[in-house]
Amino acid sequence: MLAKISSGKSVFGVLAYNKIKVEDNQADVLYSQKMFNPPDGKFSIHDCMDSFYPYLAMNNRTEKIVFHASLNPDPKDKLSDEQLSEIAQSYMEKLGYGNQPYIVFKHTDIDRTHAHIVSLRIDEIGKKINDSYEVARSMKICKELEQEFNLVPLKKGQRESDTPTKKIDYKAGDIKHQMGNIAKSVMSHFYFQSFGEYRTILEQFNITVEEVKGEYKSKPYQGLIYSVIDDKGDKIGVPVKSSKFGKSVGYDAMQKHFEHSKSAIEKNRVRENLRPIIAKAMKGANNINDFKSLLKEKNIGTIFRKNEQGRIYGVTFIDYQNQAILNGSRLGKEFSANQFQHLFNDSPVKEERLEKEVNYKPQQEKLSSPSLNLSGITDAASSLFSLFDIEPQSENYEDVAFAKEKEYEEKQRQWKAKRRKPGRQI
Repeated sequence: MLAKISSGKSVFGVLAYNKIKVEDNQADVLYSQKMFNPPDGKFSIHDCMDSFYPYLAMNNRTEKIVFHASLNPDPKDKLSDEQLSEIAQSYMEKLGYGNQPYIVFKHTDIDRTHAHIVSLRIDEIGKKINDSYEVARSMKICKELEQEFNLVPLKKGQRESDTPTKKIDYKAGDIKHQMGNIAKSVMSHFYFQSFGEYRTILEQFNITVEEVKGEYKSKPYQGLIYSVIDDKGDKIGVPVKSSKFGKSVGYDAMQKHFEHSKSAIEKNRVRENLRPIIAKAMKGANNINDFKSLLKEKNIGTIFRKNEQGRIYGVTFIDYQNQAILNGSRLGKEFSANQFQHLFNDSPVKEERLEKEVNYKPQQEKLSSPSLNLSGITDAASSLFSLFDIEPQSENYEDVAFAKEKEYEEKQRQWKAKRRKPGRQI
């Protein structure tokens, strides 16, 4: 089981994220402790905020008051609601949150059923819950729970992974958290040697990144800004500075990753392995779609960049087996964009090859790439091929959520002016 923990400032925001899932029938309330239970049994942000308010009122110094964790059992673990609830309760008890108010949601928005837990990092007297070595303690607890509940243990190297299973979902909200997780996952699991290659792999998740350089008070600065994009590549919402996600996805970390990737690609002989495979596909393909299909069979993704006139000016290969991204020019002149322009756009249409010559039957391929089940590859890598099948977003859901939060804050101000009505039970 994999546990992912995050902190935040907005209690409303994390509750709104889970409420959207509930309203979309992608989540249910599984369990709650020290929370007001509405008479109709329906999840209510207002009731949750009422439950948290006595704790929030006592807070003096803690800035990031929100505790938000997700518990992710292996898909092979077929757990009942009662079992998942017991696991969540045991996890909170062992981590030191056993006496806190919290609510547990069961999420079914992806293939792997998992739980989200929302609580506070301050107790009833305003003291912060001990979070020292929290990640290490969480990992140890997960191992204990795997044994107690006979769960499938995680493979070595997966415990610190935070891998998304699909591209960013703007409608789901919590955009910054989604962006941060995806960027960290890409930085952790893929090799790339240039800013362009990094941006290319991020764009498969509907995220783009820009370099910013300048001078402030006579001192030069460099940084990265991340943005959500739609399927056409147009930006959506407000860009976010890398500092909001942490140093691991900042400019300096990216530069260090380039050097690390260069060594790893050379050590694993990625270029030497790719060249004959791509050359064979070039020889056996009648057109671009055939070419992509041939490489897809070898677990290699292909991304062509074209100008408005349809001319190919760039090509990038994603080797999912070795988790490496390389521009065609890195493989040699014979794999550059100009070569593919000449092969597929400038040359006369090739004569149809007999099936026996290439031992392959071309299939119609969408612009998206189908999901693969590759052993030894992270969820992020194996799912990139299936990222392109969501509907275009017609509303700015982030703005809607912001407006709702402001409306709620106004109601809270009015409510605080009155005395709490007696007789309400927890």
